[in-house]
Amino acid sequence: MYRQLRKLFIGRPLHNRELTAEHLPKWKALSIFSSDALSSVGYGPEQIAITLAVPGLLLYGYIGYVAAAILVLLAIVTISYVQVSRANPGGGGSYAVAKNNIGEFPALVAAAALFADYTLTVAVSVSSGTEALISAFPDLLHAEVTIDLFVLFTILMLVNLRGVRESSNVFVFPTYFFVISMFILILTGAYQAFTGTAPVIPAESTTKQPFDWLVIVLLLRAFASGCSSMTGVEAISNGVPMFKQPQAENAIKTTFLMAGMLAVMLAGTTFLILHNHILPQENVTMLSRLAEETFGRGWMYYFLQLATMLVLYLAANTSYNGLPLLLSILARDGYMPRYLGIRGERLSFSNGIILLSLSAGALIAGFGGNVEHLISLYAIGVFLSFTIAQTALVIHWRREKGPSWKLRAIINACGAVITGIVVLIIAISKFFLGAWIVLLFIPAMIYIFKAIKQHYTDMAEQLHLSFAEWEALQQGPPGKNIIVVPVSSPTSVVVQTMRYAHSISMNVIALHVTTDRELGRKVEEKWKIWDPGVRLITVYSPYRLVIQPVIHFIEKLQKNKAPEDFITVLIPEFETRKWWHRFLHNQTGLILRTLLILKEDVVVATIPYHLKR
Repeated sequence: MYRQLRKLFIGRPLHNRELTAEHLPKWKALSIFSSDALSSVGYGPEQIAITLAVPGLLLYGYIGYVAAAILVLLAIVTISYVQVSRANPGGGGSYAVAKNNIGEFPALVAAAALFADYTLTVAVSVSSGTEALISAFPDLLHAEVTIDLFVLFTILMLVNLRGVRESSNVFVFPTYFFVISMFILILTGAYQAFTGTAPVIPAESTTKQPFDWLVIVLLLRAFASGCSSMTGVEAISNGVPMFKQPQAENAIKTTFLMAGMLAVMLAGTTFLILHNHILPQENVTMLSRLAEETFGRGWMYYFLQLATMLVLYLAANTSYNGLPLLLSILARDGYMPRYLGIRGERLSFSNGIILLSLSAGALIAGFGGNVEHLISLYAIGVFLSFTIAQTALVIHWRREKGPSWKLRAIINACGAVITGIVVLIIAISKFFLGAWIVLLFIPAMIYIFKAIKQHYTDMAEQLHLSFAEWEALQQGPPGKNIIVVPVSSPTSVVVQTMRYAHSISMNVIALHVTTDRELGRKVEEKWKIWDPGVRLITVYSPYRLVIQPVIHFIEKLQKNKAPEDFITVLIPEFETRKWWHRFLHNQTGLILRTLLILKEDVVVATIPYHLKR
């Protein structure tokens, strides 16, 4: 039954040779890796407006200027990340290029920042998709978190566990539907603006309060919120190995195409917001208001809302293709658990997919699916990784000194300075709005990375076997194996265990712990009648403890045995036919096994006896 359900939801296992079929052409990779960046027009411009359209302050006219600054930053970051793909075709993005050029610590900072950013991408994208759905269908209000978690675990996680090829087949069309509908919206709205009788930009959309310190602070905060539109630009450089050959060139072309489409949509959406003088409204997105102004409440409005909802949900898929691959590289380098570097049955990094889903689900539940609260944590991680990657590339080009290396180094140096300033702006302007959480999370993750690395290093040193040790092991005495079998009473389970014990050693001890002397004598009498040729040692436990006397007995054996001897504890255990029968029996064997595994030179094994009914 389990295998049938697994095959239904996950699919048949894929052979290693089928990995090449999982590589993506550019048109599919664009939808997979760009859905996060492209979908940000669903909330990026709105976050700018929410900050600037403050009652009593005339800051609305600055929206266009803030959007223009973000477009300039987009151009700089795009050019820089094209260089990352070219210099580091093995994938891993900021982490890999930093590790290869400027050392371990900056690389781990980039990895921690990307971990935070990718997890937030999933949480923000899913929550924004639900907001788009509620804008069109207000009756779903107050069910946000339930809808978010349903989409996260039953759609995004399951589809991605089926592998890259299947997820691209599912997610490719909603992305293109959204892009096409956005271009139709922008073209239609622009045509109406330039052919209508109303001013192209009405006077109320151009009023601006003169500069002062409060205005500057709010502009910086609006810029920091609007920079959420930049997240996802780095995803292609992280996933270069997932492209078809030539991988680096295909990744670079896809990056330019994504950035061009995003720039047009950001500029067009901002223009239409100013033209229609749309203000933020609770429980209704600005994109929904914009579509209603342009199309009315007709079929095109609902088509755009549906496309927006889908692409915002699927924007999370960028993280599902970026973070598990990054975690696999970290696992290969020893900074994350090794099982994160193993491909699952469908050739995807399934453990990383599950970890990402659980982390994002915790964020959604913790923040109640509120986009405005989640967005306050957003962007600082990705811009920190931008800065580190571009700084590393300056070192890379200076070291390689290939064709046009000075020009490339200058481009990346300028990008590093600008994105570094953006990191400071976001950290300061959003510090008390939630950025402090990310600023604490990154050092915590670096500590975890290094602790995992140290564990693997210590383990490797302890497990390393030198030739001298092997020679000494071969020449030493063989030692003996002392078998201890905990027994409650002579049963079929004990008979089977004794047969196995005799097959591996002649030094077998049966240990019976009794809490009642009379019951203990009865067990001894049954043992003598059965006479399996094994001595029974009875330990009286007046405090009704069973596990602790066994532990004490094993510890005494450890003190008295020779250094080359081993102690093996065989735990007789019956397996119930039905799963719920297990709850009708105590778990003494499980607890005993768990505690004994911690003892040195003690081998623990369970001898199962399967009940027929």
